[in-house]
Amino acid sequence: MPTPIPGIRRRLVCMLYESLVVFSILLIGFLLPQIVLSGFHFELSPRMLWLHVLLLLLIYFAWCWLNGGQTLPMKTWKLRIVSAEGATLRPLQAVLRYLAAWPSILLFGIGIFWALFDKDKQFLHDRIAGTRIVSTN
Repeated sequence: MPTPIPGIRRRLVCMLYESLVVFSILLIGFLLPQIVLSGFHFELSPRMLWLHVLLLLLIYFAWCWLNGGQTLPMKTWKLRIVSAEGATLRPLQAVLRYLAAWPSILLFGIGIFWALFDKDKQFLHDRIAGTRIVSTN
């Protein structure tokens, strides 16, 4: 029996919860080090600041997806990321999904909107990375 596909509303609410976790990670892992560095009059270029954010969040998401397939909000909402075949993600899949999610979300949510027309109701970044979100219950 195939794993059930969660509804779009449930995945969007999970994304809202995820935004709170991401905010906390950025507060501790980005803002705090920047405040400390500025106390020593050490400033990074805007490009380096963005790189810091991208790498910090890549580490968070890739680690969670590769170690259980779930972030904390995904555990709460009983969602899991698996490969299109239902297996655990490979490291390059996790990185590709993360990188594809940025434009998918930032370009007016086109990758989220994509799920309304996708035959399996998956987000565009999941299609690109060969992954899918499934229910764990």
